[in-house]
Amino acid sequence: MTVVTTVDYHTGGEPFRIVTGGVPEIPGEDVLTRRDTAMEAVDGVRRLLCHEPRGHADMYGCFLVPPDDPGASLGALFWHKDGFSTACGHGTIALGAYAVQEGLVEADPDGETDVVIDVPSGRVTARVRCAGGRVRAVTFVSVPSYVLARGVPAGGVEADLAYGGAVYASVPAAALGLSVEPRHLNELIGHARRIKADLAGHPATRHPSDERLSGVYGVIFHDDLPDEDGAAHQRNVTVFADGEVDRSPCGSGTAARLALLHAAGLRRPLVHSGIVGSRFLARVARVTADGIVAEIEGMAYRTGRHAFELDPDDPIGTGFTLR
Repeated sequence: MTVVTTVDYHTGGEPFRIVTGGVPEIPGEDVLTRRDTAMEAVDGVRRLLCHEPRGHADMYGCFLVPPDDPGASLGALFWHKDGFSTACGHGTIALGAYAVQEGLVEADPDGETDVVIDVPSGRVTARVRCAGGRVRAVTFVSVPSYVLARGVPAGGVEADLAYGGAVYASVPAAALGLSVEPRHLNELIGHARRIKADLAGHPATRHPSDERLSGVYGVIFHDDLPDEDGAAHQRNVTVFADGEVDRSPCGSGTAARLALLHAAGLRRPLVHSGIVGSRFLARVARVTADGIVAEIEGMAYRTGRHAFELDPDDPIGTGFTLR
């Protein structure tokens, strides 16, 4: 009987399941190569943890792997119900909290501690702020983010494309006669699928140096809201993979949005709200030759520890999804 152990978190309402045991070593010379290996070697474990009855259609998590070199504390392979992603901001925030709370990284009990993590899109940082020995906030420092294209026709609207560790297509919800609210969610999911299908193979969705990072991962629908305490304010929902919905404001998607807004002249912080009301606070930390470096503050909370089993006689096996 297979037993897989996990520690689960949520960041802004979005789940993140961290696998802590029961998975064989995933070989590879670096984290990006390990991602390629994982698609074959441990994809059954991904399905076991994502699919019903142990997961659901919007589940998210990661396998912990060694970092590329001693400059990072750990490596992570992100996954969802449809496969493996190249970046995950909400997951990086959860990993920062996890590394400090589990004692994997020695932390300042009344200050900030950097947890450096190698992910398929590069090296990122979770800056963990503690007070009184408790984690109070985590800031995700993204890989460089940049604009790929603007005004690309897709799904009957025009999408702006940007890279934030993965490629995202941004569309104002108002362009579809909708707003980012739960009552419009099913319609937004349908539009996201059409937009993503129309952008499949489009030259503007290609990563400039590594084809493994190419292709639209998520479609971000956004609303403009009144400024808040001197910061710009938008509400968004990111529909990623095959119709999955990010409950949080989407960390890597926020980095992509910030690249678009910075290129359009924004020089203030961004309050980014998600569809369930959770928030990230984002800012451009610096501008490099490769793009802007976004810092996105949020918080993750542990929700449980689990030991999942697969009985070899179970006819459902690694599970199923209904959408």
